[in-house]
Amino acid sequence: MKPFRLSAVWKAMKKAAIDFNNDNGFKLAASLSYSMIFSIGPLLIIVISLAGIFWGRQAVEGRIYQQIKDLVGDSTAAQIQSLISNIQRSHHTVTGTIIGTVILTLGATSVFAEIQGSINYMWSILAKPKKGWLKLIINRLISFSLIVTFGFISMVSLVINSLMDMLGGYLRRYFSYFTVYFFYAINFLLALGAIIILFTVIFRILPDAIIRWKDAFIGAVFTALLFMLGKFLIGVYLGNSKIGILYGAAAAIVIILTWVYYSSIILYYGAEFTKAYANLNGYGIRPSQSAVFIIKRESREIDGELGSD
Repeated sequence: MKPFRLSAVWKAMKKAAIDFNNDNGFKLAASLSYSMIFSIGPLLIIVISLAGIFWGRQAVEGRIYQQIKDLVGDSTAAQIQSLISNIQRSHHTVTGTIIGTVILTLGATSVFAEIQGSINYMWSILAKPKKGWLKLIINRLISFSLIVTFGFISMVSLVINSLMDMLGGYLRRYFSYFTVYFFYAINFLLALGAIIILFTVIFRILPDAIIRWKDAFIGAVFTALLFMLGKFLIGVYLGNSKIGILYGAAAAIVIILTWVYYSSIILYYGAEFTKAYANLNGYGIRPSQSAVFIIKRESREIDGELGSD
């Protein structure tokens, strides 16, 4: 492994951009956005339930809804809240609870299954054929473990943000503005750290590949920084766009699709960067025992021939 250099990061960024285009990254991001529309409700319910065990369900719901409102606006956040409430009301009977729990789990884990397949393809990895039910169970268990991780990170982030909200007035009253901004900078860094942990786990655990933790971590840091920048820019765009006027009643879905689509682009570009950096300056990426390398050149040539017909 070569020592860390900024020039290697720049080379990896350029290689990632080329690979992202060759791997139809925009198409994969659009597919993930479509899946997310049907999974966002179940995913949020499971995360709220897990974090609510330690912090209280109402407190978690309030904080998450506030975060959603900050990202996509009041109207869209209200519709997501209504969606979650409707799903929860359908679980009042024992049968409804059992069926609902199964559906929620399958719905929430399908997002990570989609991400797993896409990153496998980007990294030129293909899982070996297994018994259908065994492969499904393994993938769902991995996906559910990521949801638990996401729930834990959300709980930690909730505690940090709540403490900062409670201490904000006190800090402004008794300390200088520099000290207040210093504490908010710490809050930002802690939130960034939580996102880095999530991306590191995704890149290291989710694909059917073997990648060193250090390479996954460097890719996660890059992706998290890009994600935070993209989060700000997407928020500015949505805040100044006329989506609500143009799409009317469908504006909420369009806003969610827009936000998830651009976030998916960042995630998949980060996956390409992680692969490029690992191959150029790290330990490389190789298939796990249950997977093999694939050659994607033929599929691109076929796509080109179909496009020219």
